[in-house]
Order: sequence, then structure tokens, then C-alpha cells
Amino acid sequence: MAQYTIKVNGKSLQVEVDADTPMLWVLRDHLKLLGTKFGCGIGQCGACTIHFDGVATRSCLIPISAVGESPITTIEGLSEEYNHPIQKAWLAHDVPQCGYCQSGQMMNAASLLKQNPNPSDKEIEAAMHGNICRCGTYIRIKAAIKTAAKG
Repeated sequence: MAQYTIKVNGKSLQVEVDADTPMLWVLRDHLKLLGTKFGCGIGQCGACTIHFDGVATRSCLIPISAVGESPITTIEGLSEEYNHPIQKAWLAHDVPQCGYCQSGQMMNAASLLKQNPNPSDKEIEAAMHGNICRCGTYIRIKAAIKTAAKG
């Protein structure tokens, strides 16, 4: 075990874990940030999506030893007041059904809008490809992203 100081949601935090511990488990088990979900463990579903150095990344694939000084943002850090345009649009479009995948969906969508503030339908579909929603709310997800892009 080694001690790591990582920056999560704007705070420097210390954890003592094995070097190969995925960030997903550091966040959930050690830091008790439960918004990031375990889905598949192999980076295919997107439920564990966080922002790693500002880019949407599957946290199940990043060992803590690879984090270094790069900041991490989880769904809890997207907005303290729950007023990020993505969060407001998700509510306006009543996106979640079961809700399990939604933190990963929102983190991916927020990253998309940061890189491309006015994406086309095809760009939204391409960026969100791989974030799986078992409830099939893809039409509402796309509508919410378009709403968030407007402001």
C-alpha cells in the first residue's frame, strides 16, 4: 500500500491504497463518493465516467498510480448547487428512469459541451456512444444535451 494525495472536486485528499486500485474504487470505497457507479469494470458501459484532467474518462480503467497531479471531477463536483446546465436539463426533460447510468451520462455530456458548446445530433450521438442506458432514455438524453447547449 502507498499513500496518494489526489485532487478530487477541487479538494486535495489523501488515500492509502495499492497502486493498481482503480479510481472507481478509490472514489466509492475510500472517499465515499457514491455517485460514480460500477457498471461493467472494463470501460464499456460508461456508468463510472468522471472528468480526469477535464476529459470524460472511465474511472474503472484508471489506476490511482496514473492520476498524479491531474484533477478529478465526479458527479458530486459538477455543481454544488445542482445548477449545472446539464443537471437542469436532465430534470427538465425527466431523463432518468432507474437512474443508475445517469451520473456517467451527465459527466460525459458535460465534457462534450465543454469541448463543443453547440453539437449537432450526430456529434451528440458520437460523443455519447458507449454510455449505455438499459432503460433506453437516449432520445431524452439527446434532447437534454441540446437544451443544456442553449444555455
